[in-house]
Amino acid sequence: MDLKTAPPGNGSDTPKTVQNFSSSADGVGSITYTNFIMPTVFGIICLLGITGNSLVICTVLKKFKFRCSNSSSVPDIFIINLSIVDLLFLLGMPFLIHQLLGNGVWHFGETMCTIITALDTNSQFTSTYILTAMSIDRYLATVYPFTSNRYRKPRVAVVIICILWVLSLLSITPVWMYARLILLPGQVIGCGIRLPNPESDIYWYTLYQFFLAFAIPFTVISVAYRRILLRMASSQALTTQRSARIRTKKVTRIAITICLVFFICWAPFYVLQLVQLTMSQPTLPFHYAYSVAISLGYANSCLNPFVYIILCDTFRRRLVVSVRPAEDQPHSTVRTRPRSDLPSGGGQPLLQLVPISTES
Repeated sequence: MDLKTAPPGNGSDTPKTVQNFSSSADGVGSITYTNFIMPTVFGIICLLGITGNSLVICTVLKKFKFRCSNSSSVPDIFIINLSIVDLLFLLGMPFLIHQLLGNGVWHFGETMCTIITALDTNSQFTSTYILTAMSIDRYLATVYPFTSNRYRKPRVAVVIICILWVLSLLSITPVWMYARLILLPGQVIGCGIRLPNPESDIYWYTLYQFFLAFAIPFTVISVAYRRILLRMASSQALTTQRSARIRTKKVTRIAITICLVFFICWAPFYVLQLVQLTMSQPTLPFHYAYSVAISLGYANSCLNPFVYIILCDTFRRRLVVSVRPAEDQPHSTVRTRPRSDLPSGGGQPLLQLVPISTES
């Protein structure tokens, strides 16, 4: 999301998380909320996110270390890049916390303003693009396990990731153009986005973000997972093995959880973004709701690793192996025999989100 874009109702360039509520009778409470509660929440998100995403990256890289590079699975490539995107944003989050603690004052110059704002917005776009690519990959692996095998290769996944990064950097062109130092109420310098004509440009900018970073990706993800679940349901009806039924149930839970986390974290922010376009002057409760929505969106950067840890047995086992000292690890558990029933030919995925059918 774009942390620094001001709500259009006030026609200013004030950062959206550091709005000046001094005109409200509840000014003291607003200052406490902005200067204490939000920085605390952001700090917790930053700490948990850096820890969680670092563990994910460490776990995946350690898997690559014990296996040849050609056996790295397509899901692992998507997962590690998703964690890298989130980690890059979270490493810049202390600058945003510092800005909140300083009543919106920015002390790091215009170059850092542009970089941190770009990391913020790029995290939003790239994360949703990678999640969309992951859902399409899982759809192909489930519905077309054999015909898609020739395309679902690690080298193809790397090319797709590179394309998504370039697409994201192009998608945030308005940030590169308009992120700069701005004058806040009280004659202090802040960091934000100054659109050429705020009163009119805020409409296309908001709709641009809504469709490109949320509506279109979420539609693709929903359709893909719906087809996946239908396929799993039909496969389960033909399966009598108890182990296969249990695996299908676990995979269904992971797929639904990932989709729900994405929607819950991002939907409130975009709904409020659209609502505020109709408001001439946002109210204080609206600003509070807006800040909560921002926090939820940021929380998405720290929640995904814990979804994997909690719901994925394979990932949890590999996480334990990756963090245990080498001398404590039995040599017999480090070596794993690759499964021959996987049609992907890319090694066993670290996160197998859906079962891969081998039926003809």
